[in-house]
Amino acid sequence: MSILDVRRLELPSEALTALPLRGRREVGLCKRGQMRAARFLDAATAIFAEKGYQHAKLSDIVARAGGSLATLYRVFGDKEGLAHAILERHIETHVNMMHDLGLSELPPETALRRVASRVARNMGKTESLVVYRIVIGEGQSFPALRSWYFSHAIPMLRSQLTQYFQQQVKAGALRLQSPEQAASQFHMLLFGDFLIALASGYVETVNAEQLEERALAAVEVFLRGTSRHASPAARQHPHILATS
Repeated sequence: MSILDVRRLELPSEALTALPLRGRREVGLCKRGQMRAARFLDAATAIFAEKGYQHAKLSDIVARAGGSLATLYRVFGDKEGLAHAILERHIETHVNMMHDLGLSELPPETALRRVASRVARNMGKTESLVVYRIVIGEGQSFPALRSWYFSHAIPMLRSQLTQYFQQQVKAGALRLQSPEQAASQFHMLLFGDFLIALASGYVETVNAEQLEERALAAVEVFLRGTSRHASPAARQHPHILATS
């Protein structure tokens, strides 16, 4: 499923109004051209990870990927266009991942653990590292990229979990005052300060196994406070865990 087919996921209106994404220019590419574009993105991702977005040079990206600078300009426009395309690809990967999990058919205990495990594994990928460092670590220097991500990507990514939480609240499986607020904070509950450390460069690499253990432990905390089997005190204040 392409990112351009995201409407099929029946996302809430706030996510749909964020479309269309900037991404790659609408240029006619044959299969070989598409492969070349993918190599440019892979090379750019590696260079951005090594040197940072600000210090990366298009000439280094072309040298790594092969091809010509003229082709890169024709397809992506400039370095910012490359960065947007990387962000778009990252969003597409996440949207497809969530879609493939089939959350609507799963109880919260299973669904949220699967989400935590898959997201933790994805955070270990170079592309995820680059995205977080561009939009958070270097966001102040490149406000257009940062603003695009938070106004386009975040609503789209949040909407899938919001939809699942709404279904589970309606079914009586979860107790949440605001499914949307819970979805907004769920990711931070899983990873918290680690995400900031990663985006800032304080943490250089990700131990996926340890990160997954951390995320799964956070899911247990979330479930204890929001499931229908939670203690009376936790049921009385489910928003505490949904917004902590």
